[in-house]
Amino acid sequence: MYFLGIDVGTSAVKIILIEENGNVIGSTSKEYPVYYPQPGWSEQNPEDWWNATKDGIRELIIKTGVKNGDIKGIGLSGQMHGLVLLDENNNVLMPAILWNDQRTQEECDYITQTLGKERLTKYTGNKALTGFTAPKILWVKKHRTDIYKKIHRILLPKDYIRFKLTNEYATDVSDASGTLLFDVENRKWSKEMLDALDIPYNWMPKCYESTEVTGYVIKDVADLTGLKEGTIVVGGGGDQASGAVGTGTVKSGIVSVALGTSGVVFASQDKYVVDGENRLHSFCHANGKWHVMGVMLSAAACLKWWVDEINNFGKASVTYDELLEEAEKVRAGSGGLIFLPYLMGERTPHSDPYARGCFIGLNMTHNRGHMTRAILEGVAFGLRDSLEIIKELNIPVNEVRVSGGGAKSVLWRQVLADIFGVRVDMVNATEGPAFGAAIMAAVGYEVFKDVEEACSKLIKVSDSVYPIEENKDKYNEVYKIYRNLYYTLKDTFKDVSGIE
Repeated sequence: MYFLGIDVGTSAVKIILIEENGNVIGSTSKEYPVYYPQPGWSEQNPEDWWNATKDGIRELIIKTGVKNGDIKGIGLSGQMHGLVLLDENNNVLMPAILWNDQRTQEECDYITQTLGKERLTKYTGNKALTGFTAPKILWVKKHRTDIYKKIHRILLPKDYIRFKLTNEYATDVSDASGTLLFDVENRKWSKEMLDALDIPYNWMPKCYESTEVTGYVIKDVADLTGLKEGTIVVGGGGDQASGAVGTGTVKSGIVSVALGTSGVVFASQDKYVVDGENRLHSFCHANGKWHVMGVMLSAAACLKWWVDEINNFGKASVTYDELLEEAEKVRAGSGGLIFLPYLMGERTPHSDPYARGCFIGLNMTHNRGHMTRAILEGVAFGLRDSLEIIKELNIPVNEVRVSGGGAKSVLWRQVLADIFGVRVDMVNATEGPAFGAAIMAAVGYEVFKDVEEACSKLIKVSDSVYPIEENKDKYNEVYKIYRNLYYTLKDTFKDVSGIE
């Protein structure tokens, strides 16, 4: 038997097909555009997601030759926080406002002022950020009253695909946690938040646990895709929770680091815990428990910027491998050179859109290798900021599992291990959130009794890097300097951000 995992990403949908033993027998990816109609705005057409998904499913079934009756379940993952609005005829009312859209700062301020920090934390476990869904709804209410009057349902990106597959309005607890309308502690929509913001309760989809069956593939979709009518579709999860399942980060003590364009530090926990200063997100996990998560906006994106924009000027001449080889020759600490990785502002622990990237400590002895290594170290220090908060909450950190494009670098993994002071592992599963979604489908079909059992059987550590004590001690000293630099430069960041 087989299971389908669908991850509705920002740049493309990724679809994989796995056997019940976890072997990936096929995958496909279909891209679609992001639109930027104004500075700071970010939108997509939900129909693009659907067209890519149905075409991808059909292509994958044909390519693998699997009989549709052997595909027993479908799991969904996707970009979080996006706002999809449907009218009473289930037509999309406007382009989806995405997670990285920045237009809603006034609405965030309004939410915080209206409820106050304590009530907001009590009701949702989080603070109001421009990426979240609730401020987007208020923005539509204020700026697009014509659209607001026609709203019949509100969905998140992956849940629009669920609706097209099953004709059901549904979501899961992990994705709902990122709306700022969800009672994370009690795993249900927050009546207090909906009432306070005057958002009708019946606009919200029914909420399920991630492995629960939310609906079944309808006949029209079966005809379009090659799936079998009646195939189960489970709740699935937001991309970070699904990715954590895909790396086996489902037990207390295991922390995952997603070293992609952005950086995410994710810790599974058995009990609901909130950072009193709201530096971390507190969300429901896809395993029926909870997690905390820190997000830095520029992680591997910093290295990409360094390679593409600074060293190659848009022309491919110097490779990543060449730059990393130079960096490997530089000792830990980069000769006193420190890089602040705030190229797109920052979220955790500094929720500051004005923060800027910079090199500190340059002198005539430094060369390109020092600068490349400083970037690797600066990103790792930024991730450690989140790890330190996790430790403050008394959440154990016994093992770090790293994934994403940056994790392919052995040097970067060693730098992470040295700066974190803990073993850093790679696992055999490399398909990310789509793999986690497929695992959840297998649990929903009762191949496994729960997510933990599935992960213990399907996911194994494939490589480990241990901290080098000498480097660890040096990095502890450098990190003290790194932590103070943001506060020293905070006002300067805001000043220079206004210079055109």
